[in-house]
Amino acid sequence: MAYDEDLVERIREVIATTRGVTEKRMFGGLAFLVDGHMTVAAKRGDGLLARCDPHDTDTLVSKSHVTRMVMGGREMDGWLSIDAESVRTKRQLEPWVKRAVVYAGSLPPK
Repeated sequence: MAYDEDLVERIREVIATTRGVTEKRMFGGLAFLVDGHMTVAAKRGDGLLARCDPHDTDTLVSKSHVTRMVMGGREMDGWLSIDAESVRTKRQLEPWVKRAVVYAGSLPPK
């Protein structure tokens, strides 16, 4: 199952003015990296993977349709899985992408 092309286009619109952005196919989806740091991704199937400050994880997963990303059977602080219905519009998507870009921008370039 491929990723949602419409979601990818909406991510591109939001991230268009951000410097240092690259795109890379990862985990069956399409990831957007800022200065080498994975920032957001259109997940395989549908939905969004978004990076955040690990200290904000508990607060953010209390929102509906948001969970911690699970990798290798382990929940990951600082990585959010956001259901497709929560990012259907640019207005819904934009805060998640901007939060992820700000966090990635706080990290030293790779």
